[in-house]
Amino acid sequence: MIREATSSDKHHILEFCQDTFSWGDYIEDVWDYWLSEGILLVYVKNNPIGISHAVFMKDHVWIEGIRIDPNFRRQGIASKLVEQIETRAIKNGIPTSLMLIDSQNTPSLTMSENLGYKKYQTWNFYSLLPHKTNSVELSFESDLKENEFSHYVKSWRWLSLDKETTSHLNAKNCVIRSGIANKSTAILEDSEHFKKTLIVTLFAESESNTTNLLSFLQNYGYEKNYYRVQILTKEKLPKIQNLDFKLSFQLMQKLLS
Repeated sequence: MIREATSSDKHHILEFCQDTFSWGDYIEDVWDYWLSEGILLVYVKNNPIGISHAVFMKDHVWIEGIRIDPNFRRQGIASKLVEQIETRAIKNGIPTSLMLIDSQNTPSLTMSENLGYKKYQTWNFYSLLPHKTNSVELSFESDLKENEFSHYVKSWRWLSLDKETTSHLNAKNCVIRSGIANKSTAILEDSEHFKKTLIVTLFAESESNTTNLLSFLQNYGYEKNYYRVQILTKEKLPKIQNLDFKLSFQLMQKLLS
Protein backbone atom coordinates (compact mmCIF):
# COMPACT_ATOMS: atom_id res chain seq x y z
CA MET A 1 0.00 0.00 0.00
CA ILE A 2 1.15 3.53 -0.78
CA ARG A 3 0.05 6.29 1.58
CA GLU A 4 1.08 9.68 2.91
CA ALA A 5 3.86 9.50 5.48
CA THR A 6 3.25 10.33 9.13
CA SER A 7 5.69 11.36 11.83
CA SER A 8 5.49 7.88 13.36
CA ASP A 9 7.01 6.36 10.18
CA LYS A 10 10.32 8.09 10.79
CA HIS A 11 12.03 5.45 12.92
CA HIS A 12 11.09 2.66 10.49
CA ILE A 13 12.49 4.62 7.56
CA LEU A 14 15.72 5.56 9.31
CA GLU A 15 16.39 1.92 10.12
CA PHE A 16 17.14 1.25 6.44
CA CYS A 17 18.47 4.71 5.55
CA GLN A 18 21.58 4.67 7.72
CA ASP A 19 24.10 3.48 5.12
CA THR A 20 22.56 4.46 1.78
CA PHE A 21 25.83 6.09 0.69
CA SER A 22 29.43 5.57 1.78
CA TRP A 23 29.06 8.60 4.07
CA GLY A 24 25.58 7.68 5.38
CA ASP A 25 22.37 9.49 4.37
CA TYR A 26 20.61 12.83 4.82
CA ILE A 27 17.03 11.59 5.29
CA GLU A 28 17.12 12.13 9.07
CA ASP A 29 18.06 15.78 8.52
CA VAL A 30 15.26 16.54 6.05
CA TRP A 31 12.45 14.27 7.25
CA ASP A 32 10.62 16.90 9.31
CA TYR A 33 10.90 19.42 6.45
CA TRP A 34 9.59 16.91 3.93
CA LEU A 35 6.55 16.11 6.07
CA SER A 36 5.46 19.72 5.75
CA GLU A 37 6.42 20.50 2.14
CA GLY A 38 5.25 18.76 -1.01
CA ILE A 39 4.17 15.14 -0.61
CA LEU A 40 6.05 12.41 1.22
CA LEU A 41 4.86 8.93 0.28
CA VAL A 42 5.64 5.62 1.96
CA TYR A 43 5.22 2.11 0.61
CA VAL A 44 3.97 -0.13 3.40
CA LYS A 45 4.21 -3.88 3.83
CA ASN A 46 3.47 -4.38 7.53
CA ASN A 47 5.90 -1.50 8.12
CA PRO A 48 7.15 1.21 5.74
CA ILE A 49 9.75 -0.25 3.37
CA GLY A 50 10.03 2.55 0.82
CA ILE A 51 9.71 6.33 0.54
CA SER A 52 9.78 9.11 -2.01
CA HIS A 53 9.31 12.86 -1.71
CA ALA A 54 8.03 15.24 -4.36
CA VAL A 55 7.47 18.96 -4.75
CA PHE A 56 4.98 20.31 -7.29
CA MET A 57 6.21 23.35 -9.16
CA LYS A 58 4.62 25.41 -11.89
CA ASP A 59 6.12 23.56 -14.85
CA HIS A 60 7.41 20.32 -13.34
CA VAL A 61 7.25 17.94 -10.41
CA TRP A 62 10.55 17.40 -8.62
CA ILE A 63 10.99 13.83 -7.36
CA GLU A 64 13.65 13.13 -4.73
CA GLY A 65 14.65 10.89 -1.85
CA ILE A 66 13.64 7.52 -3.28
CA ARG A 67 14.72 4.93 -0.71
CA ILE A 68 13.84 1.23 -0.56
CA ASP A 69 14.65 -1.20 2.24
CA PRO A 70 17.50 -3.39 0.87
CA ASN A 71 15.50 -6.51 1.80
CA PHE A 72 12.74 -5.49 -0.63
CA ARG A 73 14.62 -4.11 -3.60
CA ARG A 74 14.11 -5.31 -7.19
CA GLN A 75 10.38 -5.70 -6.59
CA GLY A 76 9.27 -2.61 -8.51
CA ILE A 77 8.50 -0.60 -5.36
CA ALA A 78 10.47 2.48 -6.46
CA SER A 79 8.63 2.47 -9.79
CA LYS A 80 5.25 2.28 -8.04
CA LEU A 81 6.14 5.28 -5.85
CA VAL A 82 7.25 7.31 -8.87
CA GLU A 83 4.12 6.38 -10.84
CA GLN A 84 1.92 7.46 -7.92
CA ILE A 85 3.64 10.86 -7.87
CA GLU A 86 3.31 11.19 -11.66
CA THR A 87 -0.43 10.44 -11.43
CA ARG A 88 -0.88 13.22 -8.89
CA ALA A 89 1.19 15.60 -10.99
CA ILE A 90 -0.92 14.94 -14.08
CA LYS A 91 -4.11 15.60 -12.07
CA ASN A 92 -2.59 18.95 -11.10
CA GLY A 93 -1.85 19.82 -14.73
CA ILE A 94 1.93 19.57 -14.35
CA PRO A 95 3.49 18.68 -17.73
CA THR A 96 6.97 17.42 -16.79
CA SER A 97 8.75 15.34 -14.17
CA LEU A 98 12.39 15.77 -13.14
CA MET A 99 14.67 13.75 -10.88
CA LEU A 100 18.41 13.71 -10.19
CA ILE A 101 20.34 10.43 -10.20
CA ASP A 102 24.01 9.73 -9.51
CA SER A 103 25.68 8.93 -12.85
CA GLN A 104 27.12 5.74 -11.29
CA ASN A 105 23.79 4.51 -9.94
CA THR A 106 22.97 2.10 -12.74
CA PRO A 107 19.91 0.45 -11.06
CA SER A 108 18.19 3.80 -10.50
CA LEU A 109 19.05 5.04 -13.99
CA THR A 110 17.63 1.84 -15.46
CA MET A 111 14.48 2.16 -13.34
CA SER A 112 13.89 5.71 -14.52
CA GLU A 113 14.55 4.88 -18.16
CA ASN A 114 12.11 1.97 -17.96
CA LEU A 115 9.52 4.49 -16.76
CA GLY A 116 10.15 6.71 -19.79
CA TYR A 117 12.69 9.17 -18.38
CA LYS A 118 15.51 10.42 -20.57
CA LYS A 119 18.89 11.91 -19.71
CA TYR A 120 18.33 15.64 -20.03
CA GLN A 121 21.47 17.23 -18.60
CA THR A 122 24.62 16.18 -16.76
CA TRP A 123 25.53 18.18 -13.64
CA ASN A 124 28.68 18.08 -11.53
CA PHE A 125 28.86 18.57 -7.78
CA TYR A 126 31.89 20.25 -6.21
CA SER A 127 32.62 21.09 -2.59
CA LEU A 128 34.51 24.32 -1.91
CA LEU A 129 36.04 24.85 1.52
CA PRO A 130 35.49 28.43 2.77
CA HIS A 131 38.90 30.03 3.11
CA LYS A 132 40.32 33.53 3.32
CA THR A 133 41.82 34.50 -0.04
CA ASN A 134 43.04 37.58 -1.83
CA SER A 135 40.17 37.38 -4.28
CA VAL A 136 39.27 39.93 -6.92
CA GLU A 137 36.43 42.25 -5.97
CA LEU A 138 33.14 41.29 -7.57
CA SER A 139 29.76 42.88 -6.96
CA PHE A 140 26.28 41.40 -6.84
CA GLU A 141 24.24 42.18 -9.92
CA SER A 142 20.54 42.23 -10.76
CA ASP A 143 20.70 41.60 -14.49
CA LEU A 144 19.73 37.94 -14.79
CA LYS A 145 17.61 37.46 -17.92
CA GLU A 146 14.65 35.16 -18.43
CA ASN A 147 15.80 31.82 -19.86
CA GLU A 148 19.43 33.00 -19.93
CA PHE A 149 20.08 29.56 -18.43
CA SER A 150 17.64 26.66 -18.24
CA HIS A 151 17.69 25.95 -14.48
CA TYR A 152 19.25 26.90 -11.19
CA VAL A 153 19.52 24.93 -7.97
CA LYS A 154 17.66 25.79 -4.80
CA SER A 155 18.16 23.39 -1.89
CA TRP A 156 19.12 20.62 -4.33
CA ARG A 157 16.02 21.13 -6.45
CA TRP A 158 16.27 22.30 -10.02
CA LEU A 159 14.01 25.28 -10.79
CA SER A 160 13.33 26.72 -14.24
CA LEU A 161 14.71 30.20 -14.81
CA ASP A 162 11.50 31.67 -16.15
CA LYS A 163 10.41 35.31 -15.90
CA GLU A 164 9.00 35.01 -12.39
CA THR A 165 12.04 33.18 -11.01
CA THR A 166 14.62 35.50 -12.58
CA SER A 167 12.71 38.52 -11.28
CA HIS A 168 12.74 37.00 -7.78
CA LEU A 169 16.48 36.29 -7.93
CA ASN A 170 17.26 39.77 -9.20
CA ALA A 171 15.26 41.24 -6.34
CA LYS A 172 17.23 39.11 -3.86
CA ASN A 173 20.48 40.43 -5.35
CA CYS A 174 22.15 37.01 -5.29
CA VAL A 175 23.83 36.90 -8.72
CA ILE A 176 27.59 37.28 -9.16
CA ARG A 177 29.33 37.70 -12.52
CA SER A 178 33.01 37.63 -13.42
CA GLY A 179 34.44 39.10 -16.61
CA ILE A 180 33.26 41.34 -19.43
CA ALA A 181 33.36 38.91 -22.35
CA ASN A 182 32.56 35.24 -21.73
CA LYS A 183 31.23 36.05 -18.28
CA SER A 184 31.03 33.32 -15.68
CA THR A 185 27.89 33.55 -13.54
CA ALA A 186 26.96 32.24 -10.09
CA ILE A 187 23.57 32.22 -8.37
CA LEU A 188 23.87 32.01 -4.58
CA GLU A 189 21.20 30.52 -2.31
CA ASP A 190 21.24 29.49 1.34
CA SER A 191 20.21 25.89 1.91
CA GLU A 192 16.73 25.62 3.39
CA HIS A 193 17.57 22.33 5.11
CA PHE A 194 21.18 22.53 6.29
CA LYS A 195 22.69 25.20 8.50
CA LYS A 196 25.38 27.52 7.17
CA THR A 197 25.40 25.85 3.76
CA LEU A 198 25.70 27.96 0.62
CA ILE A 199 24.44 26.39 -2.59
CA VAL A 200 25.88 27.86 -5.77
CA THR A 201 24.67 27.27 -9.31
CA LEU A 202 27.69 28.06 -11.47
CA PHE A 203 27.68 28.71 -15.21
CA ALA A 204 31.35 28.63 -16.18
CA GLU A 205 32.61 30.31 -19.33
CA SER A 206 36.30 31.23 -19.63
CA GLU A 207 38.72 29.53 -17.24
CA SER A 208 40.14 32.82 -15.94
CA ASN A 209 36.69 34.27 -15.18
CA THR A 210 35.63 31.05 -13.49
CA THR A 211 38.81 30.95 -11.39
CA ASN A 212 38.17 34.51 -10.22
CA LEU A 213 34.61 33.61 -9.35
CA LEU A 214 35.68 30.52 -7.38
CA SER A 215 38.21 32.55 -5.45
CA PHE A 216 35.53 35.12 -4.63
CA LEU A 217 33.13 32.39 -3.47
CA GLN A 218 35.79 30.82 -1.28
CA ASN A 219 36.48 34.13 0.44
CA TYR A 220 32.75 35.03 0.59
CA GLY A 221 32.03 31.72 2.32
CA TYR A 222 34.78 32.46 4.85
CA GLU A 223 33.59 36.01 5.55
CA LYS A 224 29.96 34.92 5.97
CA ASN A 225 30.91 31.99 8.24
CA TYR A 226 29.49 29.24 6.06
CA TYR A 227 30.38 25.69 7.05
CA ARG A 228 30.37 24.55 3.44
CA VAL A 229 29.94 25.81 -0.11
CA GLN A 230 28.28 23.37 -2.51
CA ILE A 231 28.64 24.08 -6.22
CA LEU A 232 26.45 22.60 -8.95
CA THR A 233 27.57 23.15 -12.53
CA LYS A 234 27.31 21.55 -15.96
CA GLU A 235 30.96 22.31 -16.66
CA LYS A 236 34.26 20.89 -15.43
CA LEU A 237 35.82 23.48 -13.16
CA PRO A 238 39.47 24.56 -13.10
CA LYS A 239 41.57 23.14 -10.30
CA ILE A 240 42.07 25.43 -7.32
CA GLN A 241 43.04 24.74 -3.73
CA ASN A 242 40.22 23.43 -1.50
CA LEU A 243 37.90 22.69 -4.45
CA ASP A 244 36.94 19.01 -4.58
CA PHE A 245 34.94 17.24 -7.26
CA LYS A 246 32.40 14.92 -5.60
CA LEU A 247 29.94 13.39 -8.07
CA SER A 248 28.29 13.81 -11.40
CA PHE A 249 24.52 13.48 -11.74
CA GLN A 250 22.05 12.88 -14.53
CA LEU A 251 19.09 15.22 -14.54
CA MET A 252 16.35 12.92 -15.80
CA GLN A 253 13.25 14.27 -17.52
CA LYS A 254 9.91 12.82 -18.52
CA LEU A 255 7.10 14.54 -20.38
CA LEU A 256 3.84 13.71 -18.62
CA SER A 257 1.54 15.17 -21.25
